Amino acid sequence: MNWDWEKLQQKQKERGTGGGSVKPPQMDDIVNKFKDFKFQAGWLLLVLAGIVLFFGTSMVYTVDVNEVGVVQRFGKYLRTEQPGLNFKLPAGIEKVTKVKIKRVYKEEFGLGSGSTRPARFTTSNTESIDESLMLTGDLNVGVVPWIVQYRIKDPYRYLFNVRDVTQFLRDMSEASMRLVVGDRSINEVISNREEIADAAQVWLQKELNEAKTGIDIDTVELGNTNVPIPVQDSFNKVNQAVQEKEKLIYQAMEEYNRVIPRARGEAEQTIKSAEGYASERVNQAKGDASRFIAQYEEYAKAKDVTRRRLYLEMVELVFPELGELYIIDSDQKNVLPLLNLGEKWGLQK
Repeated sequence: MNWDWEKLQQKQKERGTGGGSVKPPQMDDIVNKFKDFKFQAGWLLLVLAGIVLFFGTSMVYTVDVNEVGVVQRFGKYLRTEQPGLNFKLPAGIEKVTKVKIKRVYKEEFGLGSGSTRPARFTTSNTESIDESLMLTGDLNVGVVPWIVQYRIKDPYRYLFNVRDVTQFLRDMSEASMRLVVGDRSINEVISNREEIADAAQVWLQKELNEAKTGIDIDTVELGNTNVPIPVQDSFNKVNQAVQEKEKLIYQAMEEYNRVIPRARGEAEQTIKSAEGYASERVNQAKGDASRFIAQYEEYAKAKDVTRRRLYLEMVELVFPELGELYIIDSDQKNVLPLLNLGEKWGLQK
């Protein structure tokens, strides 16, 4: 350490009695200067130790099991480190950003609680109500709250491809939900929540993939959809009238389905019976004609034989219908032999 000779000479002049001679430094001055030097060296060593400690600890870092570490060198992407103990160059040269790839993130819309908070299906926040107000396909306004749950699939794309990936996700989610709701009526929006959620998820995932955000959508879940509070009473009355109308239509259709098929069945049965009777009469006439023609052909071949056969067949057919027949001799005078005539021949009266 250099001595401050100018100050020392000035002090010697003030103390001296004349002659302009310079006295050598006193022991007290040397001791004080040494103490000042020691104090400054201690602070210097302390600063150097802090710098070494800072750079040393910034070179070692730990990545948890549910995340990865994205390393940048002078701002440029370098590599992705897996869970465990890792090393990098000191701070200012390389930077590590830890991304939780197994965590399920959540964004809420129209629920009044914002993102990454427990889901509360409420509409207390005016701004959240505004984003849940949507125009349906039948020109009605519905309140449609929903939740989007997602994971980070590609850390590199998540960090570097989109400037504000969370805001982009919210914008695309709102656009997809409005697109799906705009194609459906208010009754479909209220009753078919799962279908709407699935359609919105497909559309949202498609847009996120095209933007290369590195986000994978887990679920899209709709809350209790309804119409705005000022028009709920009117909407309920309209629904009640529509339900009454549908009830009357169903009753009329039920009566129609009961009467018309029965009348058609009876008409069909009558037609079939007439057709069957006509077929029977035609076939019978054809059969009689064929039988007559066959008899005529046989009659033409042998008239006497055919005439006698027809006569005998007629007699055989007619006699059984006459019942008991008794032939009595005209010369019989006594009726006594006739009393037991049926028993004698085994005939029944």
